[in-house]
Amino acid sequence: MTRRGWLHGLAAVPAALGAQVQRPRIVVEEVTLRLKHTWTTTMSSSDERRNVFLRHTRDGITGIGEGAPIVRYGENAYQARDAAESLISTLGHENPLAYVDYLREAFRRLTGQYAARAAIDISTMDWVGQKHGIPLYRLFGLDPAKAPITTFSIGIDKPEVVRQKVREAEVFPVLKIKVGLDNDEETIGAVRAETDKPLRVDANEGWKDKETALRKIRWLESQGVEIVEQPMPAEMIEETRWLRGRVNIPLMADEACRSITDIPKLAEAYDAVNVKLSKSGGMCEAYKMLQLARSYGMKTMIGCMIESSVGITAAAHVSPLTDWADLDGNLLIANDPYRGVTVENGKLVLPEGPGLGVRPA
Repeated sequence: MTRRGWLHGLAAVPAALGAQVQRPRIVVEEVTLRLKHTWTTTMSSSDERRNVFLRHTRDGITGIGEGAPIVRYGENAYQARDAAESLISTLGHENPLAYVDYLREAFRRLTGQYAARAAIDISTMDWVGQKHGIPLYRLFGLDPAKAPITTFSIGIDKPEVVRQKVREAEVFPVLKIKVGLDNDEETIGAVRAETDKPLRVDANEGWKDKETALRKIRWLESQGVEIVEQPMPAEMIEETRWLRGRVNIPLMADEACRSITDIPKLAEAYDAVNVKLSKSGGMCEAYKMLQLARSYGMKTMIGCMIESSVGITAAAHVSPLTDWADLDGNLLIANDPYRGVTVENGKLVLPEGPGLGVRPA
């Protein structure tokens, strides 16, 4: 825990809805999550990640939230922690049961700090769910039985390590493979040496021109690949529209889809969007984005960063709204501090307790 990790909110003023909001205590800290394997994509390679956790206690209830800073958007854990800490006094004086206005006011002050927003949003919703005594999937009006199968992600690595990772993921019926470098064929070949399961691939903006992307995807069509995620850089919307008309695999936006305002233009070039809580700013915004994408006729995925069971469980609570899930970030780390959503034969099983339903490990 950092020197500045523990900060306390001020005594709150009773708010309009009459909630008993006495002496809130808000704690922000950075936590290092250690990976089981070195995690490599086209963007970076690392053995650990630093995420921000926020615990909001009032009325004898503690809501827990998590945000995973995304380097791709210029975020880091230090900035996310500072951003969340800057709102402690404001959050302590507001009523979280009126969470629409509560979160709108908080986020108005956090321009560009989506990991901090996610930590605040998730902790708020966890508190609200516990206050009402219901799981968050019920608060969002969703059926937990409709939670989808999650993929298990295989990062870029040497062929022998890729094969080992595939063997370790034997219980998962669908795999997600990171590609986007010169060795894509070698990577997929290593996967196919171990399994004939359906594959989804994520290029993470790795193919820099439409001709390369077209050649790669046409080859992937012969390899049992059913989705290609973010084939080219996010800004290449017109090129992606060109590509979409020449391939038979659905194209999914990830890095290109950060906010709800992105979705209308993406609908012209992509078949699907990958929405992540730490990318969009939490559960409430992700829920709105998923609904809007569906209204445009797009398929939807709920995805994740490297996160503990706090962030993954929060995403799982809105997963019944989606077509696909990629919620394995907690399974990639060795020191998950919490337990929440579980996976049975690849299917997400949501906890039944109120709020998130997470507990310390």
